[in-house]
Amino acid sequence: MSEISLTPEQEDRARRLQWFREARFGMFVHWGLYSQIGRHEWVMNRERIPVSDYEKLARTWKPKPNAARDWARLAKKAGMRYMVMTTKHHEGFCLFNSELTDYCAPKRSPRRDLVAEYVDAARAEGLRVGFYYSMMDWHHPDGAACKHDEAARRRFVDYIHGQVGELCSNYGKIDIMWYDVSWPLNAKEWESAKMNAMVRQLQPDIIINDRSQLPEDFGTPEQHITPEKGGRAWEACMTFNESWGYTPIDTNYKNAWQVVSMLRTVAAGGGNLLLNIGPTPEGDVPPVCRRELLKVGKWLDSNGASIYAASDPMQQDWMITGAFTRKGNTLYYHCNRWPGTALAIGGLQNTVQSARLLNGKKLRFSQVRDRLVLKGLPAEAPDPLATVIEIEVEGTPRQVLGAGCVLIDDDPWRPA
Repeated sequence: MSEISLTPEQEDRARRLQWFREARFGMFVHWGLYSQIGRHEWVMNRERIPVSDYEKLARTWKPKPNAARDWARLAKKAGMRYMVMTTKHHEGFCLFNSELTDYCAPKRSPRRDLVAEYVDAARAEGLRVGFYYSMMDWHHPDGAACKHDEAARRRFVDYIHGQVGELCSNYGKIDIMWYDVSWPLNAKEWESAKMNAMVRQLQPDIIINDRSQLPEDFGTPEQHITPEKGGRAWEACMTFNESWGYTPIDTNYKNAWQVVSMLRTVAAGGGNLLLNIGPTPEGDVPPVCRRELLKVGKWLDSNGASIYAASDPMQQDWMITGAFTRKGNTLYYHCNRWPGTALAIGGLQNTVQSARLLNGKKLRFSQVRDRLVLKGLPAEAPDPLATVIEIEVEGTPRQVLGAGCVLIDDDPWRPA
């Protein structure tokens, strides 16, 4: 069988995406004037705050110096391999130095280029650098008028393209351009193809998301984990609570168990997890985010092989005790609800050759048809976040269950 040949464009995309596909886990950071209010990053819109009133926040924002150093160190300890920070959110305030507006951090109260601080911090920890940039802008006078006024559209598109050009020119090598909300124009009106061609001319190795209304390099499911079709690269962006920006009244935070479960799910689907923190106005990470991320990092120190490199697709069905990731003929069963001294896995269509706790002892097992029983397990879970069991099988791994039930006379579920 002849190999499928790639076009030069496909080869270049595969080259640029290689690090991203291997990275698996990144930190999203939403930080802006809205952090001072503490009622969600959409507060200007949701509470209909007039522009003249909202602008006053740019006089009072006083983040501590180099807050991003703490974020980057935490990301590294958590097992994250890249970061993406908001350079401008929908509110229109730029955290970078822009020649196109004075509504930016170096020219207002922070009096510093917060994007430059972030870039330096991420690079110091060996993390890849991504820029979030909102195309929608509630502050710019042409931000809404551009839909119905050609002169306003021309001014606004030039402004957006100009700022994207600044971001790609003034901070050295950038790894990700992460656009967001493209309201109110379409891709043609935005001249997105032209803008992204400029980005690639300035940053030949960069990858671009799909939110300029062009598919570009990777998909971005938000607040859900859904793989892209056809093996396309993708990244699920998720919040720690229900908000992106600092919102202390929103206390529904995820815990480390949930984060590890999300990591397993994205790995099984060949994707990435971009998990958000919303720092305080000063730049501090909410304590619950720090605590849970450090737990995740400790888990990844021991179990990273089942996440970072285990992204081969596999047909599998749900189990209450856990689920698989896969690398070739090696399965990693992430058991996050511990059943006790024996674990039964139904539907596995392959002959099992060996089983062991990841980085631990070999396990006894029996297999009759599609029922595998692992025996001699500890009574208590070795790791409450997820105990990983490494299983070697013959052939391409496949798990098929469905709603029916097949009775097996020779029941392997019997005392050892």
